[in-house]
Amino acid sequence: MKLGILETGDVAPELKARHGDYPAMFRALLGAVDGEMEFATVRVVAGEMPASPGQADAWLVTGSRHGVYDGLPWIEPLKAFLRDCVAARVPVVGICFGHQILAEALGGRAVKSDRGWRLGVQDYDVAPDAPAWARALPPHFAMRALHQDQVVALPDGAHVLASSPTCAFAAVAYGDRERPAAISLQPHPEFGPEFMDELLALRGGTAFATDLADTARATLDRPAAGDVWARAIVDYLHAAAGRAA
Repeated sequence: MKLGILETGDVAPELKARHGDYPAMFRALLGAVDGEMEFATVRVVAGEMPASPGQADAWLVTGSRHGVYDGLPWIEPLKAFLRDCVAARVPVVGICFGHQILAEALGGRAVKSDRGWRLGVQDYDVAPDAPAWARALPPHFAMRALHQDQVVALPDGAHVLASSPTCAFAAVAYGDRERPAAISLQPHPEFGPEFMDELLALRGGTAFATDLADTARATLDRPAAGDVWARAIVDYLHAAAGRAA
């Protein structure tokens, strides 16, 4: 399977040398589950866009410091491309910003939440009617998160896969529950604890208050279910493509 990674954000230079860019994080995360998966990166944040959904077997949209409402020149073309993927039944996975723009592209809504920032290891509940490809997920899981924007309205035909008291639409499936056209997740399965710690330290006092960063950093010794979600994402991609991992 060839997975196209739509890179919509850049890792801070201070962190990139040690941790790599977002595509590298996803290659490590998903490649550990499926060693035969091939990857290709498209730098959407730099103005690149795939010519067609068929350039890859599936697509993944990364996180970003940008918001879906920022009016950047690549936002609307990316939304159109995601709609084309869904129409062509080419599977899509969205993470954080990718989660938000996928919902927006398909008729939902994402905004800067009045709940403020969600930082550090957060707790989520899996919907009791989770589909077969998501059965590896435990009823409750923790995941590293860093976001202020949230999806606040779902498109028609979307189903909640996971939620929390402060993030109602933490994971979503679009279309048929058992074989959705796309899935998305608000927290970050690709973020390791060291990267998350350095990112919180770097942005504390600028993007958000230092005390919020310190509180979030104190949660990072808790286990996070990134590897479990990696398995679920790979299972989804193969199920959607009609193959078994």
